[in-house]
Amino acid sequence: MIAAERRAAILDLIRSNGVVSLRDLAAAVQTSEVTVRRDLRLLEDDGLIDRRHGGAVLPGGLSHEQSYRQKSRVAAAEKAAIAEVAVGLLREGDAIAIGAGSTTHEFARRLNRFAELTVVTTSLLAAQELASTRAEVVVTGGSLRGSTYALVGGAAEQALASLRLQKAVLSGNGLTPERGLSTPNMLSAGVDKAMVAAADEVIVLADHTKLGTDTMWQTIPIEQVTHLVTDWQAQPEQVEAFRAAGVDVHVAPRPGG
Repeated sequence: MIAAERRAAILDLIRSNGVVSLRDLAAAVQTSEVTVRRDLRLLEDDGLIDRRHGGAVLPGGLSHEQSYRQKSRVAAAEKAAIAEVAVGLLREGDAIAIGAGSTTHEFARRLNRFAELTVVTTSLLAAQELASTRAEVVVTGGSLRGSTYALVGGAAEQALASLRLQKAVLSGNGLTPERGLSTPNMLSAGVDKAMVAAADEVIVLADHTKLGTDTMWQTIPIEQVTHLVTDWQAQPEQVEAFRAAGVDVHVAPRPGG
């Protein structure tokens, strides 16, 4: 296992369990505690975990939100594969909303294949990607959250309230069959709720590190999620739990696999 794969595996274990001992991490990735301690130091420098005596925990608990830079480093290959599958759920002529996030950014990068598409977005990064496509692009107003390049607040919600769209494409920070989609930030939750209210279908893009994770503010209950697109590393029992909740689950395959 190369260093990058080992650190990704360590991060997945911490995300899944909340807190993991140094000894358990070393056993799980089959390396020494000295090596794991060095990996934890690098992950902490990137803001992805907090080190504790004898182990590591997720930073900040329910209210912590990573910056876009931090998010983009996690499960990058999986997010790209998810975006590729999700594009297949669109049709020419659709009017869609795209929320902010690293996975929705990957999704926006692939929309240049459509000849006719209307996109409403709160993501400055998605809008930038769409500027060179044939899509008609509408960017909501609102206050800028610099850490996530997202427009939030009352102006953004009001702009969305007057719309009717076929699909809303969201990511979020956590997704569970019991509580649905959630985010650590109240303003982000408000904007995502407004997107969902305007759309006939909701497509959630969530890599395996987000499944089973719950954060502070509920975006939408699971009953409002039409499609979930996740990746090949999602646990089969998690996939089945979402299907049992009535969600149409699409599992992106490993590239080249």
